[in-house]
Amino acid sequence: MPGLSAGVLEGDPRALARVLTLLENGDDLGLQVMDRLFPHTGNAWITGITGPPGGGKSTLVNELIRHYRSQRLRVAVIAIDPSSPITGGATLGDRIRMTEWHDDAGVFIRSMASRRFGGGLAQNTLAVAHAFDAAGFDHILIETVGTGQDEVAIASLALTTVLVQVPGTGDGVQTLKAGSLEIGDILVVTKADRPEANELARDLRRLKTLVFDPHELAEGWQQPVVKTSALSGEGITELATAIANHRAWLQESGEIETRRIAIASTEISSRVESALRARMLDFRDNRNGDLHRLVEDVVSRRLAAHRAAERILHELR
Repeated sequence: MPGLSAGVLEGDPRALARVLTLLENGDDLGLQVMDRLFPHTGNAWITGITGPPGGGKSTLVNELIRHYRSQRLRVAVIAIDPSSPITGGATLGDRIRMTEWHDDAGVFIRSMASRRFGGGLAQNTLAVAHAFDAAGFDHILIETVGTGQDEVAIASLALTTVLVQVPGTGDGVQTLKAGSLEIGDILVVTKADRPEANELARDLRRLKTLVFDPHELAEGWQQPVVKTSALSGEGITELATAIANHRAWLQESGEIETRRIAIASTEISSRVESALRARMLDFRDNRNGDLHRLVEDVVSRRLAAHRAAERILHELR
């Protein structure tokens, strides 16, 4: 264990890869290593990138890597891949798309399957991010699948959240899920070379005035809309600048502490939820008779569901 933690702190990629696997699998050894690594974290900037599938998020991440590497900054990417419904494995699509960084020691790309995340994205993703942080990476980019709760959940994991929207999908503003606009610290319109991009960017700017309180808009962070194009490279420098500006605003306003508290709270609660879920499954599998009787009592109206839940929680103490 001391050898693994020392290896991560020294930047050994093999030690880091092994620790990442241990953490993803919830292995006790990985958690013991994290005990040693955690005091060395808190330096990397975590940026979440989310949006609809096919919106160009992976291409955007690739261009951000290029920008940061031109500044000699080390970049880690956590790509949350869809899970196979059969094996639970990740598709590893993002690794395939980013092979140009394979021989760059300043870039580490890790694909993670979204299955088995007891607390949504939080538990495993943040553990992996801590390991990257301890290993000395300057920027950690978390790219989500962009479907379901993952799209909104990323805001509770990242210090800066980039919400990607793509033009040419009909009424783009109507496709925004409830709550999605609010989670984006920075709004990005990809494929800026398309004629619909200007219209979508304009609609997003207008929509902000309808969603947010005017006083909050005047006093708080001014949510920028950035247009980017992978073909021309347009907007990548502007996006990196917007991320840096948001980082500076969080630090100067004191909101950075609020973000860090929210992230820590999310990580703690996700682990509690995961542990309770595991114990509940154990209760179901090993004490099926008890659960069956409680279910029968609820069905027959002899016992309210919340009282049945209370009894199970009492047994799980």
